Amino acid sequence: MPRLPRPKRPSFRRPRLLRLPALPRTRGGQRRAVQALMVLCVLALLPVTWLYVSTGDRLRTTADAPRTQVAIVFGAGLSAGGPSLYLAHRLDAAAKLYREGRVEVVLVTGDNSRKDYDEPDAMRTYLTAHGVPDRRIVSDYAGFDTWDSCVRARRIFGVHEAVLISQGFHIRRALALCRAAGVRSYGIGVDARHDVTWYYGGTREIFAAGKAALDVVFKPDPHFLGPKEHGVTRALAAAR
Repeated sequence: MPRLPRPKRPSFRRPRLLRLPALPRTRGGQRRAVQALMVLCVLALLPVTWLYVSTGDRLRTTADAPRTQVAIVFGAGLSAGGPSLYLAHRLDAAAKLYREGRVEVVLVTGDNSRKDYDEPDAMRTYLTAHGVPDRRIVSDYAGFDTWDSCVRARRIFGVHEAVLISQGFHIRRALALCRAAGVRSYGIGVDARHDVTWYYGGTREIFAAGKAALDVVFKPDPHFLGPKEHGVTRALAAAR
């Protein structure tokens, strides 16, 4: 009786491990590798250094902020439909400036790209509950990132000068970008608890500084520009 061929067993190949590039063996090669690594580190830190050098003289607190017509509050996420803890701290500072007569109008700028996510309206509700009249609040629903918020403040809402309010790890980037967008500004970096969010935000700023440098150089249009709005002008007129 003829012997039937044996079925072939499936062969399993071990996955190849990712091999790191071998370090140079010669002293000259090692020296060049270290020099290349140092150059990469310097290049990575240049944008952060630029932010610190270019904005240090424009940082203020709520106690010594100059009197300015407009305060800009940047969105910082929602929690259970209301402002996150970080955003609430920013709004508290804006409300304090308004109550002390240091600003006349608050421009809240944030993300409203979805029907179930509305940062500006949540910010407005919080401010009105803390003593800022509704007519003194203007909403920018297309502040999808810091550059968009700064550009739209200047080109859509006609803001030429403002006090910017954010956390300390973000305020320098906001100052640099608003300056590049044509808004003369001072920045207030509000206090924040050094929790996981704070460390994440600080780490994120290292990478965001690189994008900020590109935004300043190339000045791209925001994600959504749209027609000019006169909310700030009307709110300032109502304040007089």
